[in-house]
Amino acid sequence: MARLHVVDGTYELFRAHYSPRPDHRAPGGWDAKATVGVVSSLLALLHDSTEDVTHLAVAFDNPIHSFRNDLFDGYKSDDGVPPELRAQFDAVEDAVRSLGVVVWSMQRYEADDALATAARRYADAVEQVRVLTPDKDLAQCLRGQRVVQVDRRQKKTTDEAAFRASRGFAPESVPDFLGLTGDTADGIPGLPGFGEKSAALLLGAYGHIEHIPEHPYLWTVKPRGALQLGATLAARRDEALFYRKLATLVDTVPLVESLDDLRFDGVSRGAFEAWCDRLGVTTMKATPRRWRPA
Repeated sequence: MARLHVVDGTYELFRAHYSPRPDHRAPGGWDAKATVGVVSSLLALLHDSTEDVTHLAVAFDNPIHSFRNDLFDGYKSDDGVPPELRAQFDAVEDAVRSLGVVVWSMQRYEADDALATAARRYADAVEQVRVLTPDKDLAQCLRGQRVVQVDRRQKKTTDEAAFRASRGFAPESVPDFLGLTGDTADGIPGLPGFGEKSAALLLGAYGHIEHIPEHPYLWTVKPRGALQLGATLAARRDEALFYRKLATLVDTVPLVESLDDLRFDGVSRGAFEAWCDRLGVTTMKATPRRWRPA
């Protein structure tokens, strides 16, 4: 049966840029290290017999700006992205398409929203949806063993049961968790005093922020500093709910592809070899082992 792999391309691009892999200048002199790194990473995925890729799509933020920036000025954006990396946002999408892989280029939404949409839309049509990113936001999509999260760098796969066992709360409480603790990667501040342990304990007991009793003496669990946490939550619950909204992924992005459109039939030799020539990586022409039939 089919397995759908959906990849956080923005994470892969940043990881490749900051990796110790050798620098690469494309003809014309522009820095193409990250782009080449993403292609190399995807080829390794396609060649991995344990992953057994049958259907595949890669999502990118292009630009790093979404509707959430309209809601909150402090939300993550392109600010601070090195210009040589920002200049590769279009190039890496072209590179991935040269492999014969579907690209979701997100503008109004984020790449994470595309991954969440795919997880919801296709979960019952495939044996498993494998969401390839270490981003903690995506844990909210976990569903039994049907939707799992894969951290390729750590060689770790997390399903819903493993998440519950390690974190102490359900995947659907992930936005609440980030609403309380914040998420520095996304620019979400959270509430002062709430750490991972206290938030996990409360959400394990109550599930969602609005279900946590206002007065800590009513709490059935007792995190450290409960009185102060209770006072903070009473005064700033609306803030936490707003931050939760920012952390909640949209799973209704209007992606146009059907599941069959995501089927990986092999690398198109002509398109890939032309890309290799354009980037000056002619030695990569021999790398693919899964070629599309002529």
